[in-house]
Amino acid sequence: MADDRRRKRPTTATGRLFRLTGMTTSIATRVAGHQVKGLFQSEQAKATDREKLLQHIGKEVAATLGEMKGAVMKVGQIASQMQDILPTEISDQLKVLQNASASMPFHVIRRQLERELGAPLDELFTRFEDKPFAAASIGQVHHAVTPEGDEVVVKVQYPAVKESIDSDMKHLRRILRLGSLLKVDEAALDAVFQEIRNQLHEELDYHQEATNLEHFQGFHQDQPWLVIPQVFPALSSEKVLTLSYETGTPLDQVDDEHGFNQATRNQLGERLFDAIGQQIFQFRAVHCDPHPGNFAFRRDGTIVIYDFGAVKRLPPQDADLLKRLVRMAINKKWEALDALLMELGARKKDTQVSGEFYAVWVELLLRAFGDEPYDFGHSKLHTDIMRQVKRTPLEQILKFQPSSRSLLVERAISGHYWTMMKLGVNTAFRPHLEKAINTATLVD
Repeated sequence: MADDRRRKRPTTATGRLFRLTGMTTSIATRVAGHQVKGLFQSEQAKATDREKLLQHIGKEVAATLGEMKGAVMKVGQIASQMQDILPTEISDQLKVLQNASASMPFHVIRRQLERELGAPLDELFTRFEDKPFAAASIGQVHHAVTPEGDEVVVKVQYPAVKESIDSDMKHLRRILRLGSLLKVDEAALDAVFQEIRNQLHEELDYHQEATNLEHFQGFHQDQPWLVIPQVFPALSSEKVLTLSYETGTPLDQVDDEHGFNQATRNQLGERLFDAIGQQIFQFRAVHCDPHPGNFAFRRDGTIVIYDFGAVKRLPPQDADLLKRLVRMAINKKWEALDALLMELGARKKDTQVSGEFYAVWVELLLRAFGDEPYDFGHSKLHTDIMRQVKRTPLEQILKFQPSSRSLLVERAISGHYWTMMKLGVNTAFRPHLEKAINTATLVD
């Protein structure tokens, strides 16, 4: 009976609240039981039980959030990438949310679309495919044809998603605080959650996404190899966004078999790197959702970028700070690097970090950005980083914490590491990195 209830997606605010409250209560009870039990255990037994507890929490959170659309699932997806906040046992379990993609029933989508655009579906489009070709945490996407014959994609937001943000995040925030599971101080955690909350509110405003699309088109107008869909304003609203249908090969098919030779894949990797670098350091606005479904590729070296809801805007001082961080890392100026990390909020104050520590980690993090070609197709960098994490004493790791100022930029950069791996790029990126940080900012 419990399993049957779990499989049913909550469809009302009350049902949603009940599900989240039940999950939180269950986890709180387990944490309390673990703490009491620990009073009578050896340190080794306590460590073993804590690992089991964290694994159970991760499974329960992933199972519950996987049943739910909206902000809570989106935050869960972001949290799965935040190993510096969450214990590995929890972040590993949350990774399942990255591919959670169950769609909403079409009658719900149709009602939402007609309410937003103010007309029957048959009047708005001459063809509208009932089955979505993509579904995510806050909306899904359908193919359609306009009365003028334009082939388009229609992004429809799920009902009541925006209204659930604050409640969803409050519950997830409480779960992550239970039992001192977090490795970050309260002020930093509050800033991170506020950053995610602000980002979600913006991502749920399709008027804002339409504006983002136009701004990025303007910035990249001299780069015809970068395709950004066109907006159809008359068929768009705050919760519906209609865009030109731009075709491309999905990332998992960009290989020799589908006509992408090594030179083309290298070119695609270099162009993607340059585009993200320009967005960070010149445009100061970054497409920060590196999910593979948001990118497509063509054999002529063209990159198609979809979904401009998740955009991080950088204040001038933050873009400059990130530039200086990269320069200090390249030049091995450890004291200056440490001071800049403090300024960014990524280093806890009143602690000391040695130059030897930075030497090891900077070598790892810049390994793919050397003067010699780096073979991403056979990269083991991610496993080397995890191995180094395990070697590093916990008290050293706890001197660092996520910064709300760079969180989403880091998400984009780390996400595109996997893009480069799947593309099988084999090229030297140091010249591209130097160009990115040495080019003047284009936005005042």
